[in-house]
Amino acid sequence: MSGLFDDIERENADRQRPLAERCRPRVLDDVVGQTHLLGPGAPLRTLVERGTIPSMILWGPPGTGKTTLAAAICTTAGLTMQRLSAVEAGVKDLREIIAQATRQLARTHRMVLFIDEIHRFNKAQQDALLHAVERGIITLIGATTENPSFEVNAALLSRCQVYRLRSLTDDEVRQIVERAVGSDPQLVDQHVVIEDWDAILSVAGGDARSALNAIEAASAISPVDAGGERRLTRDLIRTAVQQRVLRYDRAGDQHYDTISAFIKSMRGSDPDAAMLYLAAMIEAGEDPIFIARRLIIFASEDIGNADPQALQLAVATFQAVERIGMPEGRIPLGQCVAYLASAVKSNASYMAIDAALNLLRQGADLTIPLHLRNAPTRLMKDEGYGTEYRYPHSFPGHFVDESYFPDGTAEQRFYAPDGDGVEAAIKERLSKWWAKRWDDSSV
Repeated sequence: MSGLFDDIERENADRQRPLAERCRPRVLDDVVGQTHLLGPGAPLRTLVERGTIPSMILWGPPGTGKTTLAAAICTTAGLTMQRLSAVEAGVKDLREIIAQATRQLARTHRMVLFIDEIHRFNKAQQDALLHAVERGIITLIGATTENPSFEVNAALLSRCQVYRLRSLTDDEVRQIVERAVGSDPQLVDQHVVIEDWDAILSVAGGDARSALNAIEAASAISPVDAGGERRLTRDLIRTAVQQRVLRYDRAGDQHYDTISAFIKSMRGSDPDAAMLYLAAMIEAGEDPIFIARRLIIFASEDIGNADPQALQLAVATFQAVERIGMPEGRIPLGQCVAYLASAVKSNASYMAIDAALNLLRQGADLTIPLHLRNAPTRLMKDEGYGTEYRYPHSFPGHFVDESYFPDGTAEQRFYAPDGDGVEAAIKERLSKWWAKRWDDSSV
C-alpha cells in the first residue's frame, strides 16, 4: 500500500508546483524561442548535438527561459545538473558542490553546475568557481539578467561562452501559454478558455513566466460558466494580477497610435506627455530598441542642427539600451526623451534632403561642371577636368563665390535653417555667403 500512498503524495506535490514549473520543457526540441541559439546550425544546438558543452553564461531579461534552457541542454545531452541560487548560496555551499563534483569526476563525468543570478556572487565566490572551471571539475552554466561584462569578473568570463537570450515575441509567448492550457492536467480539468489574448500578452511583456503566472492566478479565481468553462476575460486577468492591464497590442492599432502620440508630444515640446507615452510602451513590453530607433530618427528629423547634440544623445541612448537591456534601459530612455522634447526644434535639414530627392526624381540634370570633376590622369587634365577650380581655403573666410550645382540645374536652396538654437548662427553665416554668391541677402 505504501506505493499507492507514495504516488498520491507525488501527485499532490506536483499540483502544488507553480504552473511555470509544471510546464517547463524537458528537452531542447520543446523550448520555444531563441532560434538564434537553438535553430538548425545555431551555436547551442550544434554544441549539444556534438556533446561538447562548454561553460557558459546565459544573459537575458526575466522569463526568457534561462533556467529552462540550462535544464534542457543537460537533459538532451544526458548530463546531470546541480543547481545553486546565488541569492541563497554561500561559499560553504559552493565548496561542498565542488567537492561533490570532484568525487563524481573520478567516477563518471564532469558535473554541470547551474547558478541562477550569478551576478550576485561576490569576488571570493567567483574566484572559487574559476578554480573549478579551470581544472575541468565542473561545467558552469550561469544565468543573469545583468550585463556579464560588468558583473562577472574578467578571468571567469574569459573561460565562458556568453549567449544573449532575447525577449520572447508575442507569438512565442502565446505558443507557450496555449501549450500549457492544452496539456497541463489542472488547466485541462478546469476547462480554461482565454478570451482576451491582448491582456495576457500585455501582462507578459515578452516574459513567459509572467504570462503563465497570470493564467494560473486568473484561473484560480475564475467562476465556472454554464458550459463548465473558466473564461479568462480582461477584467478577470486585471483582478488576478492586481495591476491595470494596458490596452496595447504591439502588432496592432494601439502600437501605432501610442508611438504616434509619443513622437507628436516630443515634437510639440511636451516632455511630460512624452514621458507618459514612454511609460505606457515600457509597461506594455514594447521592444526598447524600437523606441530607441525612433528617438534617433526624431533627433534628426525634428531637431536637426538646431541642437546637434540631440542626435549624439539619441545614438548614445540606443547603445546604452542595447548593452544594459531592461529594466535599467528605461533610465537612459527617460533621459533622452526629456532632452529631445525640451530641445530647440528644426526640421530644416529633413526638408532639405527631401526637396533635393524630389528634384532628382523629377529628372534634374546632374552633369558635373568641369571645374568640379576629378582629374587623376593627364588625359583628364588635358580635357579640362578640375581646371579653374578655386580652393576655398585660399580665400578670406575660407569662402569663394563659386557655383557648385550641376551644369543643367539652376542653383536653388534646399536648406533653409531656422533662426533658433545653433541654427541661428548657421543661418547668419549662410546669409553672408548667399549674399556673395547670389547677390541676395534674403533668407
